[in-house]
Amino acid sequence: MDKRRIRKLNNIKCEKGPVVYWMSRDQRVSDNWALICAVRTAEALNSSVAVVFNIVPEFIGASSEHYSFMAEGFRQIRAKLEELNIPLFILFGSPEEEIPRFMSDTGAGCLVTDFSPLKISRKWKADVADRIHAAFFEVDAHNVVPAFYVSDKKEYAARTIRPKINRLLPEFLTEYPELTPVTVRFPFSGGDGAERAEAYRKGHRFHYDSGCTAADEALRDFIDNRLDGYDKDRNNPNLNAQSGLSPYFHFGQLSPQRAALNVKNSDAPDNDKEAYLEELIVRRELSDNFCLYNPDYDNINCADNWALKTLDEHRDDRREYIYDYDVFQNALTHDPLWNAAQTEMVLTGKMHGYMRMYWAKKILEWTPDPETAFEYALSLNDTLALDGRDPNGYVGVAWSVCGVHDRAWFERPVFGKIRYMNANGCRAKFDTESYIRKIDELKKRS
Repeated sequence: MDKRRIRKLNNIKCEKGPVVYWMSRDQRVSDNWALICAVRTAEALNSSVAVVFNIVPEFIGASSEHYSFMAEGFRQIRAKLEELNIPLFILFGSPEEEIPRFMSDTGAGCLVTDFSPLKISRKWKADVADRIHAAFFEVDAHNVVPAFYVSDKKEYAARTIRPKINRLLPEFLTEYPELTPVTVRFPFSGGDGAERAEAYRKGHRFHYDSGCTAADEALRDFIDNRLDGYDKDRNNPNLNAQSGLSPYFHFGQLSPQRAALNVKNSDAPDNDKEAYLEELIVRRELSDNFCLYNPDYDNINCADNWALKTLDEHRDDRREYIYDYDVFQNALTHDPLWNAAQTEMVLTGKMHGYMRMYWAKKILEWTPDPETAFEYALSLNDTLALDGRDPNGYVGVAWSVCGVHDRAWFERPVFGKIRYMNANGCRAKFDTESYIRKIDELKKRS
């Protein structure tokens, strides 16, 4: 595999002993560069491999729906790993405690993990690196072009990262090698973690099936039934035109690289493939870049100076409506269109991408200050959306509330020079009354 996907997190040499893959962001067996790295390393050492997943109880912003969606995928992961003679261990507690303990107890000589740009994940890894006596590698198994390789700085916008990604795509957008069963068996069994993990499989009320099999089926369904026409139809919330794959990407049950390869090789019109690949690769990887290089990605200070300045200048502007968090959470604002978007997220765990922009910008308009708007929008998205707590979510809120990856627009009250959206603009794009009726019907059936 391409070594540019890998970076070392400590200065310890890879010694003889089992290789452990600490699975986190990329919860799958197939199409997983981090697992491929672990297996190849073990083969070179004539050693065994184990996969560890660490469940953090009461993880920030995660609901029972999130835990259930995640846990439903473990059975498939375990079964696929068994075909490769690799056991799955499920741990519970703080990773900075549990991972070093597991490494010590099993005498492992090498630790491999998958990449995430988020602060909590990076802190866990830094703490683990300080507490283990084994080589520690991080592999970007999530981005087509590795985030830490494509750029060493925060990119200003899609137009600045796009040429960097496109230049490297021919080298990185390749087929995955097949894994064969490892010949040396791990000297310990998987323990009772699977039984404890079953407690999280309570089922969820959303229409998504979970797991890698469901993710693969969802990708096939999108390519077969909705990719043709995607460029024209994707921004109409009344049409079932979006891919619906974001929860599977977020939980790592589907590789974005696999989706890109299958879309690229499909018979869909070129303009539809290009439109989807722009979002899947350039826009999604721009979000990873932003979170990797801007430590304030989860608060208003992530914005550029022009945006902070204009928001501050309009901080004391009169708001026609001001709502507290509960009003937003329960979809009780004066605006039927906003309430419908919020209700869609509550009932289905997702919101149409176009509506997410409108939804977040109205929160800016109806809260007392930009800081509160950012906090409310992020909290609602993280706790209610299946793909919450994701770089795309952080950047989506930042784009809407404080102009990240955008430019200054005409000045107006409250927003300043932040891009404005209103219900009339939505009506010009699609039939908003039909959308509201659709969500009302969904609510009645729930």
